[in-house]
Amino acid sequence: MKILNVAELLLLAALWGGSFLFLRMASPVLGPVWLAEIRVLLASLVLLPLLVRLDLLGEMRRHWLSLCVLGCINSAIPFFLLAVASLSLPAGFTSILNATTPLFGGVVAFVWLQENLTISRIIGFALGFAGVLVLVGWKTFAATPAFIMAVGAGLLAALMYAIAAPYTKQQLAGVPSLVVTTGSLFSAAIFLLPAIPFTVPSTTPTPKIILAIIALALLSTALAYIIYFRLIAKVGSTRALTVAYLVPMFAMLWGAIVLGEPITLSMVLGCGLILLGTAIANDLFTNLLRNNR
Repeated sequence: MKILNVAELLLLAALWGGSFLFLRMASPVLGPVWLAEIRVLLASLVLLPLLVRLDLLGEMRRHWLSLCVLGCINSAIPFFLLAVASLSLPAGFTSILNATTPLFGGVVAFVWLQENLTISRIIGFALGFAGVLVLVGWKTFAATPAFIMAVGAGLLAALMYAIAAPYTKQQLAGVPSLVVTTGSLFSAAIFLLPAIPFTVPSTTPTPKIILAIIALALLSTALAYIIYFRLIAKVGSTRALTVAYLVPMFAMLWGAIVLGEPITLSMVLGCGLILLGTAIANDLFTNLLRNNR
């Protein structure tokens, strides 16, 4: 990757790491549905005037069906699931579950793209699965039904992201990242809208929570997705998904600094196993050795 792409990857990791902090703050107040809806709607409305100014509405109309599918699997469903997970789990813990995205990406590549299931990928999947078991089974967290549901929601969100990345590369290749971002987020807002009347929040958000929601929508969603889709177009979906390696470090850092969340031994061990397994499954070490020869 070029230095600019690496810099974008680090910025994206910092932005998405912050998203778990904002989710942890706002989800208990607004609830998962309203938080996901406000997140995608505000982000798309901010980007829409820029899309009009650059005369890209025609591009969005031409690809409306693919953008609707992407909005569902890459924004509406995973944003809702991550908000559900954030009701019970610390920001750093949820981000570690999200770090399984490239691991699921290897499975999706095998099933969908017919890529070979090599020995290194099998070893990587086993290590990543062991990391999830460490997170779920460690004594630091009681295995209550709410905890199990939250973990399941976080892992399912990671699977949705793993499906969405190659879908974007296949169906929206050559489409400007601003079009993909705005169109998919706007579609996600429409998809979530019918559930809004049935999930009205019972409390009014404080100014601090409102700021967290705005930061989630503008920084961790609108800006982050422009960078993400740009990376998919430039370096491919598999490499772009490697941002998940870096997100937990930022999420745990933001959670510890802002919310005072503890960084437990189970989180460190689980994170290490998941990242190691993901790196092996995606041939990261093999590629590094090959490039250094």
